Amino acid sequence: MQDSERNPLEPNLSPFERLVAIMAVLRSERGCAWDRKQTHQSLLPYLIEEAYEVVEAVESGDSDMLCEELGDLICQVVFHAQMAKEANAFDIDDALKRIGDKLIQRHPHIFGDRKELNPQQVRDQWEKIKVESGEKKSVLAGLPKSMPALLMAYRMGEKAGGVGFDWTDPSEVMDKVLEELDEIRGELAAPQRDRLAEEIGDLLFAVASLSRKLQVDPEHALRVALAKFRDRFSRLEDAVRQSGRSFEDYTLEQLEQIWQRIK
Repeated sequence: MQDSERNPLEPNLSPFERLVAIMAVLRSERGCAWDRKQTHQSLLPYLIEEAYEVVEAVESGDSDMLCEELGDLICQVVFHAQMAKEANAFDIDDALKRIGDKLIQRHPHIFGDRKELNPQQVRDQWEKIKVESGEKKSVLAGLPKSMPALLMAYRMGEKAGGVGFDWTDPSEVMDKVLEELDEIRGELAAPQRDRLAEEIGDLLFAVASLSRKLQVDPEHALRVALAKFRDRFSRLEDAVRQSGRSFEDYTLEQLEQIWQRIK
């Protein structure tokens, strides 16, 4: 019996087989109207949302939450694979076989002539294999245009570094950050929006590169900073509210004094 015809209630199914069978039923004529209506495009917001919820679970350190969110994310993958199977494009087994083959190919130091490589050498080897195999025409290929720009800046620098185009030391990147700051300062004398936008973009790229060289995830670092600002600003609002006054009743200097006390 094919997976699409299997009964999800069969006791001998593995958890993964059960999920695949459930999705096949939900997409079938006897299934759910909402699930049948979905397309690859309509599911994209849910896929992105579930991925971010996994990120939140990881950062929370809550293993139970991570277990649940990983299940939700896998469900999205199985959903897309089921729709592809219905279109006679591929099925979940094809996707699993492809990633399995890819992992073996990109880890020759494990599955071929065994070598001891450090994490940086593994990443560099990964990027070289993708280009040399013809999978990617460029080292920078494969970065989705829709990914967050800060994360793209980090990954772009990582990929370029994988083939040797990189700073050798974080202090060199720090010099680049200061150089970009000076260029922004120079533009302030007679500011032109396009020029300022370009220089600020260069500064953000340099900061992402500095984060990478210091082995700091810039997305995570920024989220931590934003959470800290949110907490402190909320306490600032509480202080203003408890005073019986509004923000308009305070000068910027007075608000700054409260802010410093909160810090």
